[in-house]
Amino acid sequence: MKVDVKGVPETMIQTLYARAKETSKENPKIKDETAVSIVKQLDYDFSKAEQDRTMSLGVIARTIVLDKMVEEYLNSHKDTIVINIACGLDTRCYRMKGKYVRWYNLDLPETMNIRKLFLKETGPIYQIAKSAMDETYIEDIQYNGKNVLIIIEGLTMYLSENDIKKIFSIIDFKNTTVMVEVMAPFMVKHIKEKSIEGSHAKFTWGIRNGKELEKLLPTFSFLNEVSLVEGMKQLMPIYHVLGKIPFVCNISNKIVILEKQD
Repeated sequence: MKVDVKGVPETMIQTLYARAKETSKENPKIKDETAVSIVKQLDYDFSKAEQDRTMSLGVIARTIVLDKMVEEYLNSHKDTIVINIACGLDTRCYRMKGKYVRWYNLDLPETMNIRKLFLKETGPIYQIAKSAMDETYIEDIQYNGKNVLIIIEGLTMYLSENDIKKIFSIIDFKNTTVMVEVMAPFMVKHIKEKSIEGSHAKFTWGIRNGKELEKLLPTFSFLNEVSLVEGMKQLMPIYHVLGKIPFVCNISNKIVILEKQD
């Protein structure tokens, strides 16, 4: 099946391929059979993704870290609604099956049209074809005062500071935890994803850490952050050494955990 995507949405094809490729290895660090199945159906030139090792390692490290964080949260919060903002072709909802009450995958209509071709999702997994900056998406979520976990990965680095503020201003649930991936300003300036250069998707925003992010978002408080170095340690043992170097930790992407203040 041929898909035509350009710009930031094209990144979802690259990340899907990275997860499928890792799953197909002899001793994979993640298991994403749904990604493998979708890649087999896609008519797409993966040659650039195949050569972009930096992107692939980053995607797998992020998946390792976030899967662990999300699973730990869901195991300790049995009554949770999950909202996956800018989901693309993410398949975490299947890996976490049975651990949540409802799971909402949210992305732009053109992206969700592609997702629907491969993933026919019905309750407790739902699809919302709206922007994270569309205030009406919260009307599509059945909430009832339950815990809400919001996941935002692979998005903030393509936006502006005002976009970030807008996204968080819409999040208006009680008992809300947000796990959001952020990129260091150094990396925004110096790194390009070779696999999507032709699509003109580029990194535009970064922040040093969760404490700095907290300052931008007055209704959220910083709880913790986990560096993707933790995922890299499982992929490349040298990171057990490199991870002790402050510069490496400072420039690595982080998953920041924020909590909504009532």
